[in-house]
Amino acid sequence: MLIDYLKDIGLEHKWKVIVADENLALAQEKVGAHPYVTAVKADVENEVERGKLVRQADVVISLLPPSLHFLVALSCLDLKKHLLTASYVDEKIKSLQQEIEASDILFLCEMGLDPGIDHMSAMDIIERIRRADGTITSFKSHCGGLVAPESDDNPWHYKISWNPKNVILAGKTGAIYKEDGAIKQIPYEQLFDANNIVEVPGTVLWSWYPNRDSLSYIPLYSLENANTFIRTTLRHPEFCFGWKNMVDLQLTSEVAEYDTNGMTVAGFFKQHFDKHGFSDWLSKQCIRLIYAPIKNEMTNRLYSFRRCCIHLVFLHSYCLCGYVVAHIKNKWQGLLPTR
Repeated sequence: MLIDYLKDIGLEHKWKVIVADENLALAQEKVGAHPYVTAVKADVENEVERGKLVRQADVVISLLPPSLHFLVALSCLDLKKHLLTASYVDEKIKSLQQEIEASDILFLCEMGLDPGIDHMSAMDIIERIRRADGTITSFKSHCGGLVAPESDDNPWHYKISWNPKNVILAGKTGAIYKEDGAIKQIPYEQLFDANNIVEVPGTVLWSWYPNRDSLSYIPLYSLENANTFIRTTLRHPEFCFGWKNMVDLQLTSEVAEYDTNGMTVAGFFKQHFDKHGFSDWLSKQCIRLIYAPIKNEMTNRLYSFRRCCIHLVFLHSYCLCGYVVAHIKNKWQGLLPTR
């Protein structure tokens, strides 16, 4: 999308654009034939090679994984080039602030969707309120990349459109925000609560979970007097419910616990679930299916999603181990709702 935009404005203004990637064939595929846009192969970890590319530019846009932005930033600082990224400002980038300011160059980070568009739209509203002499007592920002309705074809209502590892890492550090004058810290294990709801007129119900450290943005937004300040990630309730259960079952853990050499997928799941109480978890889901009342749209959607999860256990028993399926059949088969 960004490359297509740069191709358009490159043609309009006769600007030269270089698209650099470690995979030259992929870069060429994205660029195609264009009079002002060229594709090149680049190794960002090669300082000399990186410097040659940065030297040719007036503005550098880094869409690399966040951990690699710092390398590009060092070259931009050395060669006095402006830098834009879509990622959060980390401690390494912050450490360059004085040098950046002294060099009179622009490092503009957090210029994607979230963070990015949420900042800009929020500040537009905040400034309008201030110009009208209004007072802001509460700030809540809900933002997230959501699957397009025409492509929404799975029970989670979610598709991975960014680095898959970062999907796993999202929320690992928990979250901190301000609510009704009190500072609230939410650990990872409690973050994905599907009951955190926001209603948008004309759409379905949405869930949200707190997004990292909201407190650091209070001075940037000049909202120190607001009683509530929270930035969140917006998702469908089914996503939050499903991810919460993946966290409970330790399926997002990065701890190396097993020697998987020669182990089958079924063998891995059996060993992991035996260790982390999958049988107890499954019993709880079955009980909730049978006894939980359906009061509103939210409980109905979570009921349907939970039922889908249980049926998937049956359908994919080759993957989720025969002993688990036997456990369900022995204890719950006659009570489970039918499709």
